[in-house]
Amino acid sequence: MESSVCPFCHLSVPSSELQWHANSHFEDEDKEANDMELGNQIQIASSSGSTDVVSISSLIGLQTRSNFYHVKDGLISLLRNCLELEARHNSSVTILSGYVDHFQSLPSVDVGWGCGWRNIQMLSSHLLAHRKEARKVLFGESGFVPDIAFLQRWLEIAWESGFDPPGAQHFNCKIYGTNHRIGTTECASLFRSFGLRARVVDFGPKESELLYLSVPGSTLGQPVKQRNAVRVSGPMDKYVHRQQGLSKGRHFCHSLHNGKSDNSKGKSEGPQVLIDWVWNYFSDKGLTISGSSQVVVSGRAPLYFQHDGHSRTIIGIQVKHQKNGTNQFNLLILDPSDVSTTHGTVALERSLKTNVGWQKLIKRGVHTLKKPQYQLCYIDPGIASGEELNELKTINSIFFEL
Repeated sequence: MESSVCPFCHLSVPSSELQWHANSHFEDEDKEANDMELGNQIQIASSSGSTDVVSISSLIGLQTRSNFYHVKDGLISLLRNCLELEARHNSSVTILSGYVDHFQSLPSVDVGWGCGWRNIQMLSSHLLAHRKEARKVLFGESGFVPDIAFLQRWLEIAWESGFDPPGAQHFNCKIYGTNHRIGTTECASLFRSFGLRARVVDFGPKESELLYLSVPGSTLGQPVKQRNAVRVSGPMDKYVHRQQGLSKGRHFCHSLHNGKSDNSKGKSEGPQVLIDWVWNYFSDKGLTISGSSQVVVSGRAPLYFQHDGHSRTIIGIQVKHQKNGTNQFNLLILDPSDVSTTHGTVALERSLKTNVGWQKLIKRGVHTLKKPQYQLCYIDPGIASGEELNELKTINSIFFEL
């Protein structure tokens, strides 16, 4: 692959990426100026004891568009083309979310801690492209996805507005300008503060269920003793708890069992529980896995996908019908910090356009789900207001046993 030297930083980059890379230097200058102005306002307001550190109107005026590599034809469109070509040679059904931009962690910016923010950016790109009601409320109707610094400030405003009090307390209501890792509850809190109906789902062993009942002040009654359980990465995930009277999630996946899954025991167990849930989510229980091969674009938004140490974005799911009668499932995932590629989005775009090697970058089978606990965040349609918006300030979860 041909490479060129950036005239500004003298870094060797792929020739196809040179223009985007060079332009980013000027965008960084604008961001630095805005970040400095925002930082000054925060410092002044904090010293004056103001509870509303920076007014929302000021934030809207200062926020800048996040820098990312724009795929001209759209990643989902390219992926759909590859999946349709693949379906000619096997019996499979694939469900995709709509348009999504890929936001990758950048060296010297957020590598090692920014995956949660990047996944929020990916979800935001979809919501801004597909949901008119979301465009009217997200980020002050800016119409674009802000960079991490301004997402951090939006999260602080969510905390100041009363969303996820335990999370706010954990971070002391301060996250702007830090490299703190975030998790599913921070994702939900940020989106809920705009009135979006962000929901959290937990998957784990039976003993970890009590982890979500051990929150002081839980509406389930007196706090119970927390059993040993592997804590899902993302600092606030341990604060997730369930609504009063909410029974353990019962899982129905009739559409999945027209054929046998890889786990052919009748009842879904282990990682297959998560797989079944994702299938039912994207299909909205309206698509069966039987019939001819097809690739379908769902009306559902992508999923924020958290596990111990990392988070990614699920953009769809595929089932292949095996000759022995079983079904092989693959999650379709965008990773903000995929170490298997040197140039991130550029390499992903190239593999999709050439239909070479994209499977190893996007597909993740059931056998890869080896973590003991997982969390998902999904966003239902519509905008909450009044009492419903007030109820969203408490982050609740539905629990499924793996």
